[in-house]
Amino acid sequence: MRVPLPALLGGSALLLLLLRWRRRRALWRKVAEAQERQELSLVRMEAATQRFREQNPSVKVASILSLPLPELSRKLRDGSLPLDHVFYAYVGKALQIAIETNCITEFLEESETQLRRAKLMDKQGLLYGVPVSIKDSINCQGHDSTLGFIKNLNKPAAEDSVVVQVLKRQGAIPFVKTNVPQSLISYDCKNLIFGQTRNPLMFTRTPGGSSGGEGALVGGGGSILGIGTDVGGSLRFPAAFCGVCAIKPTGKRLSKRGVMAGVAGQKAVAAAVGPLAKDVESLALCLRALLSEDMFSLDSTVPPLPFNEEVYSSTKPLRIGYYETDFFTMPSPAMRRAVRETKQLLEEAGHTLVPFELTNVEYVMFNYCVRGMFSDGGRSFARKFKGEMEKGGSGLFFWLAKSPHWLKTLLFWISKPFVPRFSNIIRSMKENTVDEVWSLHHEIEDFCHQFIAQWKQLNLDVMLCPMLGPALGIGYPAKLSVAVSYTMLYNALDFPAGVVPVTLATDEDEEQLKGYKGYYQDWWDRTLAKAFRGSVGMPVAVQCVALPWQEELCLRFMKEVETLSLKKNSFS
Repeated sequence: MRVPLPALLGGSALLLLLLRWRRRRALWRKVAEAQERQELSLVRMEAATQRFREQNPSVKVASILSLPLPELSRKLRDGSLPLDHVFYAYVGKALQIAIETNCITEFLEESETQLRRAKLMDKQGLLYGVPVSIKDSINCQGHDSTLGFIKNLNKPAAEDSVVVQVLKRQGAIPFVKTNVPQSLISYDCKNLIFGQTRNPLMFTRTPGGSSGGEGALVGGGGSILGIGTDVGGSLRFPAAFCGVCAIKPTGKRLSKRGVMAGVAGQKAVAAAVGPLAKDVESLALCLRALLSEDMFSLDSTVPPLPFNEEVYSSTKPLRIGYYETDFFTMPSPAMRRAVRETKQLLEEAGHTLVPFELTNVEYVMFNYCVRGMFSDGGRSFARKFKGEMEKGGSGLFFWLAKSPHWLKTLLFWISKPFVPRFSNIIRSMKENTVDEVWSLHHEIEDFCHQFIAQWKQLNLDVMLCPMLGPALGIGYPAKLSVAVSYTMLYNALDFPAGVVPVTLATDEDEEQLKGYKGYYQDWWDRTLAKAFRGSVGMPVAVQCVALPWQEELCLRFMKEVETLSLKKNSFS
């Protein structure tokens, strides 16, 4: 008996729907299990904190949490502050911030065992007893590094990343892992597994990303030191949006072994591992600890350059380049004011400020950054989403990566006269030949040498630059992928760059936003103006930049900016 063709097709379609439903149900089950583990982590944190407080009712938690990291570490090393007092003070505060912002994905239970072992250590490292939070994408033995992907659940890391190993050897106690956006290619902080992380200073604002969980936790006071990564601003956005400090070192200054990447293998835009903390001195202490023989022996690809105290502690007046805009992303009124006020403070302190003219940032963004990260037309990036139920905050890049060549070509020609930036993104996401990729890398090297030549012609020590801010509303970064120009430039150049909060957004800044047009007056410019609105009282940072391998000079400059800004704000 022959079965009619329509019946066969109908049966096949039904079977496909059934298989898809079963697969989606299995994925939802994995998500539910991960969310249960996240909830259980918070329950365990609460139980541990409660138990400690009942046994130690006289401990002054607030005074412990108020100590800056250098002072806290000194007290831990000299024994005047017990390790468990500090550890449980931060576990309790981290729990509070996690409940408020959804920044923690997992409590590292072995941290309590490590705490007990630390008391028996003969050698006390620079971070002895210091609780440290770790970004999701940085491997911790026995724990998932999900990057917000369901497929990465239940795949615990076989060993600690090198940076976590060095932290432990220096006496630090990694105690939580923190949330990230799906794929890391976003400066928001949301994924289908753990949800949206909120800014601790204003819950309707994004904490930034992709180290957004770190920004929220450190910004809320639930961690005194956090470790994240940066491939386009992923340390600097969270720090600036949440009112703390961070430094993105030169790409190879700290080991990236055991650190998962959003686009693995690409070399055009340099990624880096770096710290976030409340103040610059804490960042310097962290780099002192990490730039040790431990790191150089665990990863021989890291140059054996220990922290240069002489450069960091120098008081020599600096010659500082500066600019207020990159002529690609129009700065908000608060961003422009932050640079101008900081420039004035630096001049009054005896430093020399020299205008620096940026050129061709549009070309750098599209031809070096977008094209460099998606040189295969975005195919390897799109593959990461295979079998996932959500496409995250990188929707535009994912959609273009999945689009056939004929559709990209058609959209390029249609959009070119009306939305030139969109057409440039489409053009930059074409598939390149090997020869074209090599030529691109050579062109980026030439650009770097030209930039350095311009820098040295002006005899500059460091550079003062704008930093995107104040924090955008939740959901806006996914719509504003082009607004990363101020940060991503220094990933393409592979220069060390840090952020320091210097002011707060004012009513006057808000009023001036009404006249914000942007340089292209396209949909992205109009959307960015909306994203900035309603941020009165939120922190605004500046970016401090130095030449490659000069992290100590970058930190020294950041420290100067921080000191002058704090002095000004204390009198205003």
